[in-house]
Amino acid sequence: MAETKDKALQDKKPVLPTKSNFSEWYNELLLMAEIMDVRYPVKGLYVWFPFGFDVRKRTYAIIRELLDKDHKEALFPLLIPENEFMKEAEHIKGFENEVYWVTHGGKNELDVKLALRPTSETAIYPMYKVWVRSHADLPIKIYQIVNTFRYETKHTRPLIRLREITSFKEAHTVHATWDEAAAQVKEATGIYQEFYRRLAIPTIVSKRPDWDKFPGADYTMAVDTLMPDNKTLQIGTAHHLGSNFAKTFDIKYEDINGEQVLAHQTCYGISERSIAALISLHGDDKGLVFPPEIAPIQVVIIPILFGKSDETLDACRDVAQRLKAKNIRVTLDETDERPGAKYYKWEMKGVPLRVEIGPRDLKNNAATVVRRDTGNKENVPLADIESEIEKRFVAIHESLFKKAQKSLEGRLIACTTIEEVKENISNGIVKIPWCGVRECGLAMEEAVGAGILGIPESELGKGTGICPVCKKETENIAIMAKTY
Repeated sequence: MAETKDKALQDKKPVLPTKSNFSEWYNELLLMAEIMDVRYPVKGLYVWFPFGFDVRKRTYAIIRELLDKDHKEALFPLLIPENEFMKEAEHIKGFENEVYWVTHGGKNELDVKLALRPTSETAIYPMYKVWVRSHADLPIKIYQIVNTFRYETKHTRPLIRLREITSFKEAHTVHATWDEAAAQVKEATGIYQEFYRRLAIPTIVSKRPDWDKFPGADYTMAVDTLMPDNKTLQIGTAHHLGSNFAKTFDIKYEDINGEQVLAHQTCYGISERSIAALISLHGDDKGLVFPPEIAPIQVVIIPILFGKSDETLDACRDVAQRLKAKNIRVTLDETDERPGAKYYKWEMKGVPLRVEIGPRDLKNNAATVVRRDTGNKENVPLADIESEIEKRFVAIHESLFKKAQKSLEGRLIACTTIEEVKENISNGIVKIPWCGVRECGLAMEEAVGAGILGIPESELGKGTGICPVCKKETENIAIMAKTY
């Protein structure tokens, strides 16, 4: 009797919470879909499952493709000597409470403490001092994809707020002039927008308020998206560093007149927050939903078997081989599980298309194709199945983006007063006129209990109105939201 009860418990599948309970849904989905295991015995550190790491690999292949057109990938050390790390005072002040320090090598106390990089400016720029010699060396555009460490004291959350960021893509560029660096910042945000468009994620690019810029930067541009719980997630930043770090690290070049001139720099980064957004925006009550480009498995074939099944299995294997020949990532599920259990498993994994083939389909020389994003079923001729699947890949991507874009736009709320902002700040992103003056912005943040993300560089940031604090007319529209 006990054995029967134990088996029943084993056979009972865990149930994914509904997405309306976003926090619980998100945490459970990461484990159930084998993206990331949160059970590592150090707070804020997590383990990538092989399946999740495959998603990461395909996602970061896109950013590499976009950057490799005119950037070079490199790798700098994790450990930064304290004397180098402490050089840039404003920068260090922004990170001083988040740094992990290595103080011993074995049992020996180190002469110089070593910081685990929270970000890599102070690791990379001593080398730029050595590398930059002449105007002919510029521009330098280098990026790396590394882990970084930050002692987060806030509530940690997988992929979103970590103590070890495992997938930090940071680019560091050097230019002859301030304007050339500014152009690079604009190019960087354009690259990020293209990257997220490939993930079917809508974004808003805005200039962060001066009090919220990167420590040591002239200004910061940020890329945000709106999550299902109406909080914004910062999923990319680009910083114009001016000559601030060049002064500190003595990064100079010889110009055409033979003069030694300080260089101008930028840095810009994204992290595994990109995958948090991917999972959160597209997933549903059944599990993951992936755009075909980054899905580890793009098509799953389910044989529908009745009685003698050789002909059906042969047809499924033939379709699988034909799809593989087109470089489509396909799995044929020949396990003994019932079709319903197979549907559940592959829907949880976010496979974009399911192909069902049974005796009735074979009589019609067709297959039943089911879209993961909409659940729509269609009969497709077996003779054309490769082209039909490729067409649906395009349709799925566009459908996912349009759905996410509509969701974002539906939660942009125009307000004119502080009271209206307070009433609506939990419902999405609030638009409010702002004169751009620091004192007015800080007063708005304090009154609302949420931050100003900035003034969007798109039409979203343009308009006319009255600043709710100083009552002056302005043509700037700021956006405010609750954030992670």
